[in-house]
Amino acid sequence: MKKTTVLDIARMKAEKRKVVMITAYDALFAKIFDEVGVDVILVGDSLGQVVLGLPNTLGVTMEDMLRHTGAVARGRRRAYLVADMPFLSFQTGPGDAIRNAGRLLQAGAEAVKLEGGRNVEATIRAIVSCDIPVMGHVGLTPQSVHRMGGYRVQGKTDAQRERLLDDARAVQEAGAFAVVLEGMPADLAAAITEALEIPTIGIGAGPRCDGQVLVMQDLLGLFDEFRPKFVKRFGELKGPVQDAVRAYADEVREGKFPGREHSF
Repeated sequence: MKKTTVLDIARMKAEKRKVVMITAYDALFAKIFDEVGVDVILVGDSLGQVVLGLPNTLGVTMEDMLRHTGAVARGRRRAYLVADMPFLSFQTGPGDAIRNAGRLLQAGAEAVKLEGGRNVEATIRAIVSCDIPVMGHVGLTPQSVHRMGGYRVQGKTDAQRERLLDDARAVQEAGAFAVVLEGMPADLAAAITEALEIPTIGIGAGPRCDGQVLVMQDLLGLFDEFRPKFVKRFGELKGPVQDAVRAYADEVREGKFPGREHSF
C-alpha cells in the first residue's frame, strides 16, 4: 500500500471514502494498525488518561507528546500521522504555537491537531503559513473540560449549534485540511459535514461524518475507567491479557516456567 498523504485525506471527502483514524502511543501498536491499513494514526493527548493515568488531558506536556510521537513515527510506514498539540502549547500565542507544532513535525508527525474554533483561527493561520498541516477539533474539546463543566455533549441549543457551525467554518477558513467533530448531536455533525469542503472526522458525532476516530484502548476493550456512550468495543482484550499474565504468574510460582525448552 502506498504512503497516505494530506492530499489523499483531503480527496477522500469528494470521493465519498470514509476516513479511518485511530489513536496510537507506541511503535508496536502503530505498526499493527499500519499493517491493517488505517488511513490516519493520531498520537492523542488522550494518552494522559489511557497511558499516564492522569484524570484528564491537561497534565500532558510537550515532552510527553514528543516522546510518544517519535515512537509512533518509528512504528508506522504508510498511515498519515497526526499529533495533538497539548494544553498550553498553542494558547500562549502564535509564536509558541508555530514553534511547538514544528517540534512535533521534527519528532515525526506529518500534521498537528489543536482544539478550538473561532478563538484559534489566527493560530491555525499562523501554523499553516509555515507549511505545517493542521487538523481542527470542535465541539466537545477535552482541554476545555473545566469551562464545559465536564465531558458534556455540545450543540444542544440553537445558539450552541450556530456557534459550533461558525467554529467549524472558521477552522476551514483558517486553512485546516480536516476537522474532528466531537460530542455533538448527529444531525448537527451532519449539517457541519455538508457545509464544509474539508473532511470531518467524528467521535461521538454520529454516522454522517466523513470519517471516524476512536481511542485504541476503548475499541480494544482495554480501558474500563469510564465507557462513553459513543464507543463501540470491537474487541474485549482485557480478559485475554489478564488470563495470559495469570497463567505466567501461576507457572512461575509453581516452578513450571522456565522449563528445559526455555533454558540455555
